[in-house]
Amino acid sequence: MISTENISTQKQLPHRGLGGWIEAARPRTLPLALASILMGSFLAASFGQFDWSIFGLTVLTTILLQILSNFANDYGDSENGADHAGRQGPTRAVASGQISKNQMRNAIIIMVVLALISGIYLLYLAFKGADSSSFYAFLGLGLLSIFAAITYTAGKNPYGYAGFGDVSVLIFFGIVGVLGTYFLQVKTISLDLILPALSSGFFATAVLNINNLRDIDSDKAASKKTIPVRFGKVFGIKYHRYLIFGGLFLAILYTIFNYNSIYQFVFLLAVPFLYLIGNGIKPTDEPQKIDTFLKKMALSSLLFSLLFGVGLLVG
Repeated sequence: MISTENISTQKQLPHRGLGGWIEAARPRTLPLALASILMGSFLAASFGQFDWSIFGLTVLTTILLQILSNFANDYGDSENGADHAGRQGPTRAVASGQISKNQMRNAIIIMVVLALISGIYLLYLAFKGADSSSFYAFLGLGLLSIFAAITYTAGKNPYGYAGFGDVSVLIFFGIVGVLGTYFLQVKTISLDLILPALSSGFFATAVLNINNLRDIDSDKAASKKTIPVRFGKVFGIKYHRYLIFGGLFLAILYTIFNYNSIYQFVFLLAVPFLYLIGNGIKPTDEPQKIDTFLKKMALSSLLFSLLFGVGLLVG
C-alpha cells in the first residue's frame, strides 16, 4: 500500500526475475507494518504477559499480510488507472511489465494461503485451551484483514479510490494491530490502550498521506480521491502535521495516565525526527523530494514504537 522506492526507478527499463518480485513486495514498508506489532507486544510485556512463539507468528503473519497488500496494490493500480504513463511515483511491477497480471494474481493467491496458514496456527497457539469464541472472532478479523488488503485498490469498487484509505490504515495499523497483538498475549483488554493504538495508527496514516502527497497529480488523473486530492496539497501538508502531533499527544496522554517512572517518556527522543518530518514537506516540493520522507516516516514510526516499549519495560 505504501512505497518508499526512489522515483528515479520510474525511468528504468523493465527487468525480470527475483528483483522484480522484491520491488513489488516493497520491503521498505515492512518497518511500518511491524511498528504496531511491537507496540502491542511491549504493552503486553509491561504487564508480565509475553510469549515468544506468539510474537514470532504475529510478526510472520503481519509481514505476509503486508506483502499481500503490496502485491494487490500493484495489481489494482495497474487495473484501475493510477499506474499510467504520467505517474510520478516509483515503478510498479505489473504496469512496467516486469511481472504479468496473471503472475501477480497467482502470487496474491499464494500470499493469501500463506497468511491463512500462519494466522490460523497463531490463533491455535494463542487460544489453545481457551474459549473457542476468541479463536473464531480473530479468524473473522484475519479474513477481514485479507479482504481489506486486496480490495484497497483491486476490484471494481476499490475503497482506496473512494478516499477511505486513511480510515483503513488507522484501523488496521493502529487499533487492530496494537490491540489485537496485545489481546493475543494477554487475553484481555482495557480501554486506555486505545490511546497508544491510535498513536500508532496516526503515524501509519502519516506515511500513507506522504505517499498521497507525492502522487497527488497522478491520483487526480486516475480519479483516486485521496485527502490531498479532495482538499488540496496545502491542506494535505497541514493534515500531515496534525497526524504526527496527534500520535505524539496520545502517547504522552497514555503515559501520564499510567505513570510510574520518568523513563516512560524515553520515546520523546524521537520527537526531533518527527518534527523534521512534520515540517519538512512544503507546498512547492516536487514528488522526488516528497518521496524521500516516506522511508524517514516509516523508520521513525518503528523507532517511536521501540522507544515507547523500552520506556514501558524500564519504567
